[in-house]
Amino acid sequence: MIKMIALDLDNTLLNNAKEISPRNKRVLRRLHQQGIQVVLCTGRPINAIWPYIEQLGLTTPSDYTITFNGGLVINNLTKEHLFEFGMRKQDLTPLLQFVQQHRIPLNVLDFDQVYELNDFPGSIYRTVLKHINFQPIASADLPEKTYSKAVMAIPAEKLTPIIKSLPATLTKHYHAVQSQPMIMEFLPTGVNKAVGLKVLLKHFGEDFSNLMSFGDADNDLEMIKAAAQGVVVANGLPQVKAAATAITASNEDDGVATYCEQFFATQL
Repeated sequence: MIKMIALDLDNTLLNNAKEISPRNKRVLRRLHQQGIQVVLCTGRPINAIWPYIEQLGLTTPSDYTITFNGGLVINNLTKEHLFEFGMRKQDLTPLLQFVQQHRIPLNVLDFDQVYELNDFPGSIYRTVLKHINFQPIASADLPEKTYSKAVMAIPAEKLTPIIKSLPATLTKHYHAVQSQPMIMEFLPTGVNKAVGLKVLLKHFGEDFSNLMSFGDADNDLEMIKAAAQGVVVANGLPQVKAAATAITASNEDDGVATYCEQFFATQL
């Protein structure tokens, strides 16, 4: 029995205008009111997606969000951390050496803010990530603390050749995923959305047999594979579609609501 619905945001739940459509909102709010956990799963911190949480009514004491692509499971109301998994400053060394050598802009995030490395300006992350503090800093001055991820945010035409030339030392040292055409994320090895969801499901006494997940991109792949119902929107990547149990309509055509209306027909 499905008791939790996990939702990627960009290009999945959100349309191309970065909005939750009225139909998606109506269906998800109705399911949430009936006791199904609706969980947003994103690479962003919770403050950056708070308007979406409010739109869906996910503000009860039992509502949680998977943020930082599985690195943090946070209670929406209390902001208590149920689970967190990060990196130390020294774990960033191989990536910092690579971007310094190739003069590539980089942002580094803890669980509260963005450190905007000003060694090589040019990141477009400020235009992508809202409602969070950006602190300009030199890479050598990064404080000793726990970090959630590092992000390359540059125009897609510049990012694509960089991704193709990433050395094996980096792809083995991090869980490297492209979450959007202009964003490449470097996460701690072993972190993905399914990791955070496993913790949250266990918290509620459930497992992956109780999960339905929706996604489109590489950073959704693990939760698509793990869920009893792994659903990919029509605009999803071919390799993610290949792992799905079902394909639904695109993000522009209310793919989430379309599938839920069919699957939960007796409840809606």
